[in-house]
Amino acid sequence: MRVLVVYESMFGNTHVVADGIAKGLGPGNEVSVTEVGHVTPEMVEKADLVVVGGPTHIHGLSKPSTRTMAADTAVKHPESVTIEPDATGTGLREWLPTLGRSGAMAAAFDTRIDAPAAFTGRASKRIDRQLRRHALRVVVKPESFLVDKENHLEPGEVERAREWGAELGRVAMDALTGR
Repeated sequence: MRVLVVYESMFGNTHVVADGIAKGLGPGNEVSVTEVGHVTPEMVEKADLVVVGGPTHIHGLSKPSTRTMAADTAVKHPESVTIEPDATGTGLREWLPTLGRSGAMAAAFDTRIDAPAAFTGRASKRIDRQLRRHALRVVVKPESFLVDKENHLEPGEVERAREWGAELGRVAMDALTGR
């Protein structure tokens, strides 16, 4: 199975989660992990499964203004956070509407502060809706991976991402083979 993991990341957490998911999906599959600004339509067209994730900003997907705020935070606090190289470029909010209609399978994930979703929001819910709108077949519920108030992944989240990726791979393979 060909899998494309698309991510947007500000401080590296969503990137690390995307890599963990890819490791879980990896055995027996052709998996590529790509930052959203580098994804081409051909990459999406060739994929059997498209996994999309990003950070939760102000209850949803990032915007150019929130990406700028994240970059400013990294400049002001270089001792605690580092900005990803492509963080201020194209985000999922801008990319998702450009998706063509696809029959590929899909899944959504996000990173968000470790607090009730009613308070933090979940970018993965919006990602999930956009994937469905573009006729991708979502095969699992959206998943959140948690960060602390200092913008570091909570303990165990990388392992949980790997486990979620492995489960997602089993579900997708069953759907692909008609089991």
